[in-house]
Amino acid sequence: MSAYRTQGKPDRNLALELVRVTEAAALGAARQIGRGDKEAADQAAVDAMRHMLDSVRFDGVVVIGEGEKDRAPMLFNGEHIGDGSPPAVDIAVDPLEGTTPTARGMPSALSVIALSPRGTMFDPGPCFYMEKLAGAAQIADLLDLDRPLEETVKLVAKRKGSDVGDVMVVMLDRPRNEDGLRRVREAGARARLISDGDVSAVLLACDERSAVDLLWGIGGTPEGVLSAAAVKCLGGGLVGRLSPRDDAEREAALAAGYDLERVLDCDAVIASDDCLFSATGVTDGAGFSARISGGGIGSIFGTNLAGATTSSPSVPLPTTLGGTTVTMNGIAVPLFFVSPLQINFQVPWELLSSATANLSVKTTLGASPSITMNLFSA
Repeated sequence: MSAYRTQGKPDRNLALELVRVTEAAALGAARQIGRGDKEAADQAAVDAMRHMLDSVRFDGVVVIGEGEKDRAPMLFNGEHIGDGSPPAVDIAVDPLEGTTPTARGMPSALSVIALSPRGTMFDPGPCFYMEKLAGAAQIADLLDLDRPLEETVKLVAKRKGSDVGDVMVVMLDRPRNEDGLRRVREAGARARLISDGDVSAVLLACDERSAVDLLWGIGGTPEGVLSAAAVKCLGGGLVGRLSPRDDAEREAALAAGYDLERVLDCDAVIASDDCLFSATGVTDGAGFSARISGGGIGSIFGTNLAGATTSSPSVPLPTTLGGTTVTMNGIAVPLFFVSPLQINFQVPWELLSSATANLSVKTTLGASPSITMNLFSA
């Protein structure tokens, strides 16, 4: 995926160069899929991205990178990249968003880069986290971090002419987001919990074709900057607010002049319409489309689906997780994640040519009735 937004004539050559950059990083990381070593996967992506960036015709400064110079030998914050020729630009990179999913062979890992004119990209300074809310263009005006989340969910349902129970909110599965998760579910909406990668989640939330309606949660500020560039290029809305982890980080941010109450929209994060964004998938993704095919990623929502919340620690994926087993046409299904309210699974490859499948869930409490699920057939 690549996109650009510009007030003048777009530099299509530069846009294509960025596609080659993320493709190279994704190909480098792909060799580490399922090997269980997230550091090796990340390093492979960094090495490949840095090598390609050396050949790009621009004068780039990394604003959002792999960290401070003493902790990141390449693509560190403040590093100059490119061949030094015009244009002068700010760069945000995440060579591998989703190191853990890559190491475990799980979905939604990306290689990502964004670019805007020099001095226009927001630098979050000492703040590592920000609260974010994102959605498609149809509901962009409803995004408000000061309004209770459950009210926003209801407004989204009203705007889309649907029941609240049809609204899907994607968020990182982290303790810091548990209160928001509770409020979403108490409002009657659904939540898709992800282990990593909220840039890919923002892309889902802002896609009118996706079954995901909103992204909410406290996640990384680097991902927030990259997501803002993506939204400016592709359409939709995103708002964010810095969320210090502790008193020391709060004091450092205030001392540096950051307004911690300020709500940042896309124009505040990327202060130019002349921006570029490119993302290349490393692993496949679960998009919550109504139909999937053999090998695709799906989710089941309900109650009493498992006795506890459990994720698969490695590949190959288990067919029983937390006492829960799912079958499709009698074939045991590989499981990524189970919880009392949600199961993430992979459709068996044996069903690649099937148009339907009979699905059932078995837990320690018993087995569910079988339901018929429509599939895309190859």
